[in-house]
Amino acid sequence: MTEKLYFNDSYVKECDARVNRVTDKGVILDRTVFYPSGGGQPGDSGTITVNNNNFKVINTVKDGDEVLHIIENQLDEIKEGDYCHCTIDWEKRYMFMKFHTSIHLIDGIVNKMPDYEGLITGSQIYEDRARVDFSLESFSQEMAQNIIDTVNRAIKENHDIKIRYMSGEDALKIPNISRTAPGRELIKDLQIVRIIEIDGIDEQADGGTHVANTSELGQINLQKIENKGKKNKRLYFTLSP
Repeated sequence: MTEKLYFNDSYVKECDARVNRVTDKGVILDRTVFYPSGGGQPGDSGTITVNNNNFKVINTVKDGDEVLHIIENQLDEIKEGDYCHCTIDWEKRYMFMKFHTSIHLIDGIVNKMPDYEGLITGSQIYEDRARVDFSLESFSQEMAQNIIDTVNRAIKENHDIKIRYMSGEDALKIPNISRTAPGRELIKDLQIVRIIEIDGIDEQADGGTHVANTSELGQINLQKIENKGKKNKRLYFTLSP
């Protein structure tokens, strides 16, 4: 199993590692700082340096319990047992972290707003924006802006974001610790569950990367809303300093 260094510290930008396996698409290492795509967050890109040669990682994906680093080319120059140095594209990763935390913050705020009974049913992060899907009968520009304004007020309150762990048994006892049916099913098979807590606002089971304080998010800006069906409403947002 690949040791996933980002689980305990989302700010780790580089590490040394050993090549455990070479596939036709890329390499699997014994440890990594590269986050594999999942939970709406894209996989990291960056560089793996082997024997003073730099190899471009264009994407990172899950391969069971392992992490597969997809290399652009020259795979024949990397061998099992090679030692390497890994460096992520930090600017892109940091933006993903801010978007991911923003989605959790929106989710936590909406769950506490008495005027809205809709739950987030999905989300996706892009390089320059993110989207959140709600289960709501109706959704207006005014409603969306009200949510964003409430979230921006919370951002300015400088809430800490913490990583903690608990047993799967204890996690299942907490209402809404996972907001999706697949997530709740996954927890049933986990001995240890990773929790992301936005102090005083929200806590969720989650495997993604996040910032340490809401002050790092800057400001959330409503981009647009879409009606995707009777009870499927979509909100797009961007971030600014």
